[in-house]
Amino acid sequence: MVDVALSVIAFIVAIAVLVAVHEYGHFWVARKLGFKVLRFSIGFGKPLARWVGRDPDRVEYWISAIPLGGYVKMLDEREGPVSEADLPRAFNHRPVAHRVAVLLAGPGFNFLFAIIAYWAMFVSGVPGIKPIIGEVTEGSVAASAGLRAEDQIMSIGGRSTSTWENAVLGILDELLGDGRIDLMVSEPNGNERFVELDVRGRESELTEPDALFSGLGIRPGPLMPAIIAGLQPGLAGEAAGFVRGDRVLEADGEVIRSWSQWVEFIRERPGEQVSVHILRDGRELELALSIGEADDDGARIGRIGAWRPDQLPEQLVQDIRAEQRYGVFESLPQGIRKTWEMTALTVRMLARMVVGDVSLRNVSGPISIAAYAGASAEQGLTAFLGFLSIVSISLGIMNLLPIPLLDGGQIVYQLAELLKGSPLSERAMAFGQQLGIFFLIVLMSFVFYNDITRIFG
Repeated sequence: MVDVALSVIAFIVAIAVLVAVHEYGHFWVARKLGFKVLRFSIGFGKPLARWVGRDPDRVEYWISAIPLGGYVKMLDEREGPVSEADLPRAFNHRPVAHRVAVLLAGPGFNFLFAIIAYWAMFVSGVPGIKPIIGEVTEGSVAASAGLRAEDQIMSIGGRSTSTWENAVLGILDELLGDGRIDLMVSEPNGNERFVELDVRGRESELTEPDALFSGLGIRPGPLMPAIIAGLQPGLAGEAAGFVRGDRVLEADGEVIRSWSQWVEFIRERPGEQVSVHILRDGRELELALSIGEADDDGARIGRIGAWRPDQLPEQLVQDIRAEQRYGVFESLPQGIRKTWEMTALTVRMLARMVVGDVSLRNVSGPISIAAYAGASAEQGLTAFLGFLSIVSISLGIMNLLPIPLLDGGQIVYQLAELLKGSPLSERAMAFGQQLGIFFLIVLMSFVFYNDITRIFG
């Protein structure tokens, strides 16, 4: 229940902040260009709180009951009578260029918000982990290309990747390009080599939610070391002399790099006698292990009664940490670059969705967004700012789509008026509004369907 409450609160805060930013863009530019603004509202419906500004226009400011939107109401002759004195300041009497500027300002402020948020994140430091490959699935694309466990991705498509977040964005960028993902990886010994993953024709499959890593055949690392966290009394592990904290280094001449490799080694050797080299308190020891047996759905497997730690060792955690932190002035161009990269990637994803190359299941609805909001808020301010930045960019892009009711559709109306030399007819405007409502209903139905299938699918 706490998680649900946090998600709802974080979602409402996110929407309120981003809508306020969007609508303030319209509001600020409109007033600077001489439009008469009547009302600035955060939310829809009846006002919960309202006050009147001290400016000559006496603008009304509302906090409304439904916090999932907002609007700026401007003087407009099409919505009611306008006095002769105020006619030059009515929306429909302002120059087309000014109207377009006001409409562009909302999405523009969403992009500006993302730049500022990324700037603040880079100044305070963005935590991450190094892009180390944990496991590679046998027979997968990654295995066929030569990727190996413990490889660290140094660059993708020639661009440096210091964290897994950078790596994922780079992989998606290459995936949406020519379908060849060019990696430069570093081995544990420091040697570097080039790897190419050829995934042409699999764009839709790999862009399904949570399908990228499994589709490529990799699991983000690092590997969990083969450390004994506990032992079941009376079984083979205890009988061999293992104690809590022992780290398995080698078994019968095979170097053991991970817990999963150790488990597989044991399972494949029921009843066998093996020699195991371990590290205990800084000293290497050799133990003689007589592997026990167990039944696994009719199959005979090895078992020693040991289990792994719940968490990575603290020293390993410190070794894989990677923080992106820049100075106050250096963070600004980094924020601009990050906003541009996320905007370009989102636009490319949308374009490929239209032609069917990218899965439509990537479109999230309010339920998924609320879940992401809650999860990011739980991780702290930096993660929540990152979430707000991505949603703000998406909101800016969506509002620029040439759909009636959205800013992009209204811009199309203004440009059509400029080309035509006169306002569009009321019939044409009404048809456009109906078309826009229909599209938004279809879109909302689709995103709710995606949300529901994620929950129950």
